[in-house]
Amino acid sequence: MNIEDFRDYCLSFKGAADKMPFQNAKSDYDKNIMTIGVMDKWFCFVNIEVFDFCDLKCDPVESKRLQEEYEGITPGYHMNKKHWISVYFNKDVPKDKIESLVKNSYNLVAEGLSKKQREALEKL
Repeated sequence: MNIEDFRDYCLSFKGAADKMPFQNAKSDYDKNIMTIGVMDKWFCFVNIEVFDFCDLKCDPVESKRLQEEYEGITPGYHMNKKHWISVYFNKDVPKDKIESLVKNSYNLVAEGLSKKQREALEKL
């Protein structure tokens, strides 16, 4: 998996869009963070240059189970550790599992949208 394929997969979900919101950050690493969201609610963060891991929204119970099962899944870096996970690309997490986790993250965020936002999303 590379950044182009990963980005394309994330953007394949209805209403998904990417942004580079940290251009004024002090570190080069932070400047290269791309966020992917639905209706301006983020469901994924990834560094487009280093492409080492992504942060994804995750159910807290599922998060604990995943962290026990995979070395490459840890509490979300710089995020709420209860609701976000970091998924490392070059460890023991298979591509299909990463894609499943991205889809779950998107679904969690989409389900949490307001009624008005969900209605607007359905019209896209």
